[in-house]
Amino acid sequence: MVFRKLPGVSASGMGLRLSQKFVFLLFLSGLVTLCFGALFFLPDSVRLKRIFLSKTDTQPHLKRAKDQEHLRGITSGKGETSTKLKSLSRKPSVSHEATEERLAGGKAQEDLTLFRSKAESASERATFSNHGASSDTFSYNKFKQCLLKAPLGREQGRPSDPRTAERRDKVKEMMKFAWDNYKRYAWGKNELRPLTRNGHIGNMFGGLKGATIIDSLDTLYIMGMTEEYNDAKEWVQTSLDLNSNGEASLFEVNIRYVGGLLSAYYLTGEELFKKKAMELGEKLLPAFNTPTGIPRGVINLGSGTSWSWGWASAGSSILAEFGTLHLEFVHLSELSSNAIYKEKVMNIRKLLSKIEKPHGLYPNFLSPVSGNWVQHHVSIGGLGDSFYEYLIKSYLMSDKTDEEAKKMYYSALEAIEANLVQKSPGGLTYMAEWRGGILDHKMGHLACFSGGMIGIGADDGVPEKRQHYLDLAAEITHTCHESYTPTKLGPEAFRFDGGAEATATRLSDRYYILRPEVIESYMYMWRLTHDPKYREWGWEAVEALEQHCRVDSGFSGIRDVYATTVGHDNMQQSFFLSETLKYLYLLFSDDDLLPLEDWVFNTEAHPLPIIRDSCLDE
Repeated sequence: MVFRKLPGVSASGMGLRLSQKFVFLLFLSGLVTLCFGALFFLPDSVRLKRIFLSKTDTQPHLKRAKDQEHLRGITSGKGETSTKLKSLSRKPSVSHEATEERLAGGKAQEDLTLFRSKAESASERATFSNHGASSDTFSYNKFKQCLLKAPLGREQGRPSDPRTAERRDKVKEMMKFAWDNYKRYAWGKNELRPLTRNGHIGNMFGGLKGATIIDSLDTLYIMGMTEEYNDAKEWVQTSLDLNSNGEASLFEVNIRYVGGLLSAYYLTGEELFKKKAMELGEKLLPAFNTPTGIPRGVINLGSGTSWSWGWASAGSSILAEFGTLHLEFVHLSELSSNAIYKEKVMNIRKLLSKIEKPHGLYPNFLSPVSGNWVQHHVSIGGLGDSFYEYLIKSYLMSDKTDEEAKKMYYSALEAIEANLVQKSPGGLTYMAEWRGGILDHKMGHLACFSGGMIGIGADDGVPEKRQHYLDLAAEITHTCHESYTPTKLGPEAFRFDGGAEATATRLSDRYYILRPEVIESYMYMWRLTHDPKYREWGWEAVEALEQHCRVDSGFSGIRDVYATTVGHDNMQQSFFLSETLKYLYLLFSDDDLLPLEDWVFNTEAHPLPIIRDSCLDE
């Protein structure tokens, strides 16, 4: 090869010419190195990498690249503040007092950049979770074939006994009455105010609307209320706006909106519901951006900033809130083939497994910064309740393969029995609260779900303790029935000290806000034992709701369950339609309507299917 002589270089400068060759080759070598470095380190070089790497080598890089394109530059905002709901514990209010916590929780980008690309829509190409690189695209028909029984039973669960069928029809009429008035006076709002005949938005959902619609989708569907269900579906399609910019409860949005949409999808196969659930689940991920991965309780759905409740001790997260995400997040991973949701909740479990627990108990407050308990207050009612529920249901939903959830649940139950389960002088079994070693002989209405929880877990623990657990479940359910006063409605909390027997001794505990927990336990205990008393107790509750809570334009909670003259609170809670009426309807239906062999109910009573990997992998 002949090199052209460079200008300014004499024939006598041969040494210099060789030096220039060396410089040129060095420059060329650096350029090649730079190009190949760009291929492997620049974020947008994935397609070029595919030219040089084998298919096997590119798979992890391709998946990460798809995960990297998402949400940027969304502004923040503020929602309403309310202190009224602070005492409801399962429905806490959003606080503006935690400004520093809010700023600390603002690192939203980490999870947002780990998400799939817009090209792979969560609604159109959803797949089951990582069963390997060759996992099949999710098929709704294949999912249905994995069910042991038809979701709605042989005849929509209608009982052959005429008296029971008549009672079930009455519950359906109550649902229609509650729904029709919501539609007439509060359509699109979160809840109905039946006395003033207007809607209520509230502060728990960060600007999201239509909570009653989302909460009612599956109830309308299983009750065969086709017209009403179609109206609800149309609203979701045309009016459910997820681009809110307000302050939401991570817990409430998850159990009501995500849970309601997932349930509606699994029951109907409507892609619309899956798409919305995936979009909303995506918006909840930044709440986990903490040093420990324990999510904060409040999140701005627009900006992704998160913070702890202002009333929570030392900026802590609440056990019942961060512990009540597992069922929904596992299903989000199942449908999206994105493991990030499951990873988030498994990280919570990992931390809880290794942290020291006083007397084997789980206190209600945990620091998302240090990962340590903040207070040694333990309750199976508000602030703690659904954490335990989700342990046993995680095990059941996994087709009884999640051994870690099983172990954690039964260890917790043993500690609860040893430290919290008490017997009153009158022979009533109850769950006390524990405050650093001192028992508070109080049980909340929210804790009355535990009868059903212990019941559904009785078959899967230590075999020789099966009857013991069934007996304990029956005793707790009986106690909660006894708390239902002469009006046959129960107070928010009742006590067993100073001569009290399942009685609210404080005026502030006497209200009833259409809660479902006692009826929930009736339903489970009926299915487990078929003891007719549970249906009779359920019918007592129906008659009480009709007599004391039904008003001209819907149903309302009452302020004092002991008062002879009822005062209403002017609120038809969305969970009344989602939980209370659904559990009553199931109580008076045959067991093949949403059979427990195929379904678990989230803490808002939204049915989610058991995941049978062995079936789906065939």
